[in-house]
Amino acid sequence: FGAPRITETLQFEGETVSRNRVARLMAINGLQGIPQRRRWRAEPSGDRPTHVRNHLERDFVALEPNTKWVTDITYIRTAEGWLY
Repeated sequence: FGAPRITETLQFEGETVSRNRVARLMAINGLQGIPQRRRWRAEPSGDRPTHVRNHLERDFVALEPNTKWVTDITYIRTAEGWLY
């Protein structure tokens, strides 16, 4: 944890502190936060389909609620993880 996360935790627990105070106390005591490693992939894993079927055929009018759902995002965060 670095000063920002420690500050947030202390404030959540009801303490009145600022990030500068926590950073100063950490420096006095020789404490430093450990930076998180960046996680990225050079290339996407797995094969990607070359053609995806167009189920709606550009007909976006739904006759009943919840019969057609569309979106333009490429990923959705779920409880199980990211869905692409």
